[in-house]
Parts: sequence; structure tokens; C-alpha cells
Amino acid sequence: MKQIAAFMLTAMLSSAIHANTETAKEWRFNVYLDDSKVGYHHFRVENKDEHYVLASDARFDVKILFFTAYRYQHNNRETWRGGCLQDLESRTDDNGKSYKVEGRIRGKTFIVEAGDQVQRIAGCVKSFSYWDPSFLSAAKLLNAQTGEHVNIRVEDLGEDRVEVRGASVPARRYRLIARDQTIDLWYSPQREWLALESQTNGGRLAYRMQ
Repeated sequence: MKQIAAFMLTAMLSSAIHANTETAKEWRFNVYLDDSKVGYHHFRVENKDEHYVLASDARFDVKILFFTAYRYQHNNRETWRGGCLQDLESRTDDNGKSYKVEGRIRGKTFIVEAGDQVQRIAGCVKSFSYWDPSFLSAAKLLNAQTGEHVNIRVEDLGEDRVEVRGASVPARRYRLIARDQTIDLWYSPQREWLALESQTNGGRLAYRMQ
């Protein structure tokens, strides 16, 4: 089940976004494992002067009969400026295993602390910021849950359709490959994030707009 949570983490203007104000946008997804709803993942991005602040909240509960077989809870906060990560703080409970990750920019170096590990990353750092499709051009991404800076490869799978709130809509599909994890992402013609799917060792994980 650990792969369910491995890459959950982290400029759109259509009905796919619930905009509370001109400076705040939200993406609210129900999360399914195969055909069963197991939880939610919500994202909120606020535009504050010259930077963006992302807050995300996720909770999954996988039940077998009347018992919870797997539980996942994740909270993450990121600050972005000029398309680059400035700081990050996340807390995760992955079925009883706790993770704490903190990162911050110092000069031209992004310093990540995850447990007793400290990593220094030069240059512009990006996380798995699905809400901003420009992240698909990165060669490496920071995993906000574990603090790992992983190599990625992205394949453009072309025009497709995806279900959004019960309706089939046109979209462009991308496949993100990171180590042994594959994530499919759908964006509207206006580059709005619409959906996510990933095959895990527990089944097919899917994000669907609320």
C-alpha cells in the first residue's frame, strides 16, 4: 500500500477550479482505489504579491469488510517564487509510519531536512506540483512526503478524454515516470489539471474532481 502515497504530493482558470477570490484557487478531488472511494485530496494555492503559497490536505482510509486495512494522512505547505520552490513543510502518517520534511532556500541552494538526513540541492527546485503543468518540463522533482529528489521522465500521450464531474471532456494526457512509479495526468486545452491515475501495489488509484 505504500505506493498509494508515494507521489501524492504537489495557473488555472476554468470550471475545473473553484476560485474563492481572484488570488486563491482550489482543486478538490475524491480519491478512488479501483471502484471504491477511499478519501480525498484537496489543494489550495494563494497568490501573495510575488509568490504563491500551496496548502494541501489528503486522507485515505482503505477498508476490508468492516476493518481499516490502510490509513494515510498528509498535510503539506509550499511557497513558490518565479516557478521555483522557496520553502516546504510536510507531515505524513503513512499507516502508522510518520514522516516530517522541511525545506528552505538559502542563497542558491535548497536545503531539505527529512528525519536525520540533510540534502542540499543547487538551482531551481520543483516538487510534484500537479496544479502547475510547467513542472512537467523538470528533469528532477522533490517528493514532499519523503524529501527525496528523484529523476523523472514525462511522455506526452496526446489527445484524450477524461471524466470530470460525470461528463466526458477533451484533455491532453501525460505519463510521468519516476523510478518504478507511473502517474497519468490529464489537462484541459487551457492547461487546467483535471485528473490523475496511478497503478499501485494495492490497485488503481484515481483522483476525480468533486
